[in-house]
Amino acid sequence: MADTAEATPAPARAPASGRPIPAYGHSAVDYEQRVDYDRLRAYRLSRARAALESSECGAFLLFDFYNIRYTTQTWIGGALGDKMTRYALLTRDAGPVLWDFGSAARHHQLYAPWLAPEDCRAGMLGLRGGIAPAAGLMAAAVREIRGLLEDAGVADLPVGVDIVEPPFLFEMQRQGLRVVDAQQLMLDARVIKNEDEIALLSMAAAMVDGVYQDIAEALKPGVRENEIVALANKRLYEMGSDQVEAINAVSGERCNPHPHNFSDRLIRPGDQAFFDVIQSYNGYRTCYYRTFGVGSATASQRDAYTRAREWMDAAIAAVKPGVGTDVIARLWPRAEEFGFGDERAAFGLQFGHGLGLGLHERPVISRLNSLEHPVELQEGMVFALETYCPADDGFSAARIEEEVVVTAAGPQILTKFPAQELFVANAY
Repeated sequence: MADTAEATPAPARAPASGRPIPAYGHSAVDYEQRVDYDRLRAYRLSRARAALESSECGAFLLFDFYNIRYTTQTWIGGALGDKMTRYALLTRDAGPVLWDFGSAARHHQLYAPWLAPEDCRAGMLGLRGGIAPAAGLMAAAVREIRGLLEDAGVADLPVGVDIVEPPFLFEMQRQGLRVVDAQQLMLDARVIKNEDEIALLSMAAAMVDGVYQDIAEALKPGVRENEIVALANKRLYEMGSDQVEAINAVSGERCNPHPHNFSDRLIRPGDQAFFDVIQSYNGYRTCYYRTFGVGSATASQRDAYTRAREWMDAAIAAVKPGVGTDVIARLWPRAEEFGFGDERAAFGLQFGHGLGLGLHERPVISRLNSLEHPVELQEGMVFALETYCPADDGFSAARIEEEVVVTAAGPQILTKFPAQELFVANAY
């Protein structure tokens, strides 16, 4: 079993002499110490084991593909990773055992030596209902899992499950297994990042810094929103992204209300346009908005940007260990102050969310949840802060996002593309 003492986070502290958090080169080299992947794997598994040992559970059965990656250090891509076919069993003294899609299990046996070969197994549960439960795949899987629990002496203890298809849950119950929630425990385990996770988040953000330079140069009248999306995807995969989850591209009259998607709209002179780049490098995600004026900007657009920036700067200034997320949420305007009926309708606009292997980890910061249920900030948390301000012209809007690391010396910002003032691309 991994030593749970490794669950103490390695420095999210500010580097010596005020140096920034590094964004290493992506290659393995002999002349620099970069990301230590063995240390990363040991840290993540130790955090998951500590969460299990602190619970009433005898085992965790994990279907959430971020939790699977966190515990088994494996990944096969989003097209199959989200089909509820991959799953992993972690008991207190053994595993993890991984069931993966067909030949992927054989690949892990060859290339993932931190897993015992016999713990990499082919699995198939039905592809989210494509194969009906009546085929018996789920029943056979639960029998196999129950046998492993019996071998580990924990079959009488609850099994913690993160997410699950109803037929699989019903089958577990039919075979006498008591199921409880493991997602809360796993999210708590993932909330504190070690130095390797933070370095990977910084490297991912550096990739998006470069993409925004490309966007700034390409952002001219006559370019379509979807062309910017294509440009961003191409550059990110060229730089080594393992998944581009989404690129939001929003311009002109589409800026208000925020549609959270892109279209084939032609960008026009004087538009305000904002973008969000959501992608991952070695699993670690970005969520990184920037707003531009196209050719020129009006006083109304600049005023909206200034207010969004003021809200952002106030939030960043409040970040330090020991501060509650309610303190940050109160610095942002109430929903009614920027045109919404309540906080649910405005959710995601004045917003913060943890970043890691998942896009929305802990802490989640908003007026909807944080005022009554605050979370204390801790050294080693990494999260994105987002602000949004509609312009008084009725259709433009400013959107800003910064990725923040909580350190003992205060916040460090991973997102470097200029955002203190409205950036006018290709000014006339």
